[in-house]
Amino acid sequence: MKVVVCLGSAALVAGCSTMAPDSETPAIVAQQPATFGANAVVGDYRPAAWWQSYEDPVLNALVDEALRENLDLTEAAARLARANAQARIARSALLPSLNGTVSGNYSDSPLAGSAFGSVGSGDAPGAEPGAEPVDPGSGRLTVQNYGLSLGASYELDLFGRNRSELAAARADAAAAAENYRALQLAAASEAISSYFEIVDARRQVQLTLSIADVLQDRVERTEDRFQRGLAESFEVYQLRQDLRSTQSALPTREIALENAANRLALVLADYPAETREKIDLALRPRLDFSPIPTGLPIELLAQRPDIAAAWDRLEAARLRIGARRAERFPILSLSGSLGTQAGDPAGAFDFVDNWLASLAASAVAPLFDGGRISANIAAARATYDELAAAYGRTVLSAHGEVVTALEEYEEQRQRYRILAAQEREAQSALSLQAARFRRGVGSYTAFLDAQLALHQVESAISGAARDVALARLGVHRALGGDWATSEIAPANIVGETP
Repeated sequence: MKVVVCLGSAALVAGCSTMAPDSETPAIVAQQPATFGANAVVGDYRPAAWWQSYEDPVLNALVDEALRENLDLTEAAARLARANAQARIARSALLPSLNGTVSGNYSDSPLAGSAFGSVGSGDAPGAEPGAEPVDPGSGRLTVQNYGLSLGASYELDLFGRNRSELAAARADAAAAAENYRALQLAAASEAISSYFEIVDARRQVQLTLSIADVLQDRVERTEDRFQRGLAESFEVYQLRQDLRSTQSALPTREIALENAANRLALVLADYPAETREKIDLALRPRLDFSPIPTGLPIELLAQRPDIAAAWDRLEAARLRIGARRAERFPILSLSGSLGTQAGDPAGAFDFVDNWLASLAASAVAPLFDGGRISANIAAARATYDELAAAYGRTVLSAHGEVVTALEEYEEQRQRYRILAAQEREAQSALSLQAARFRRGVGSYTAFLDAQLALHQVESAISGAARDVALARLGVHRALGGDWATSEIAPANIVGETP
């Protein structure tokens, strides 16, 4: 089934009669399945700010800032402006050119040695009859010439070369616009992923400190029991190793937090200190566990900007084949001018008596070029074939990314459910040991062990919450945006059970 791509580009070139070959969908694209899975549930595209489902005003503000300030987007905006300007340049070839000219010329030269000086020794112009002959070599020639003119020229694009170049330039501009959209998606995704990594890294630092405190208490109590002959040395050594291992993990957790904050700063075009001020508060994003139907229609790939950009580039290459083919045929041009010419400045404005006009037509046809045109056509065709393969690879890769992202999201949801159940069990065990200790039938050591087990599960579930958020983000990114279904599940705070 064909992917519906870049309808805007098709509209740009519709109606143009050119020598470009017909647009074709690469075979690898035409052979796609209708959906991403066997599920019959169908999703719809909803071009909304999908990150708002996390219900976190801090995250929303960071994404908005990334879309405003990101330097990659600034570069892409400049490239888009340049592509639009180049499209306007290409459009100018289809319009007449009009030029205005104001000219003035004055010359004063001797007659000696000029054509006028060799006329002879007759009477000088205006001389009295019988006067002495004037030496022709002693006179001077003064010439003044002033004029106003308006000139126009126009190339008749009978064979569509200029129209093909214009359509190709517009397709390039459309590709630049899609590249800008792709970078918007990348900037938003990077801001979101960095944010969730910061949330998890902070939680991991807190839990590591808590685990270290519990282990320190546990080691001290075990050492006391060992001194009294109630514990073996192996137990002491094992607990000391666990404590050192936990303490050694703390710098790693802090480095992960620092790296995530620095990545967020880069996305926001900030220095790290400025970014830390923006996130120096409690961060509690909500996880969205709503299911994603595996039967999403394949047409959703059309919203991916990289696919749309690949198609636009392919269309531009196809149209340039037509432009190169048109170079085999004559170029027909018309030119004309209308103006005045006089011997004094005032006369140049006498449009009644001193007007002049000219009109010309020309045709230039290639007769022999050493194979240049044929080589240009072959090069354009090769470029088209290259971009056709690139487009097919882009679509195939995108399809695989969506399938993988959907599968990963489901797996991460299952993993989170398992860890959530384990967390509930660890909380129940801790409550039981606390109650036993208060009644005097349980040991404080057992209570510490239960507390340690809960912290370890909490650490795992914090990472699982991050992974669920990133997996859902991966689906958004793979589909190039958002989707909507009739099933909307309630959101959960990070750490809650779906």
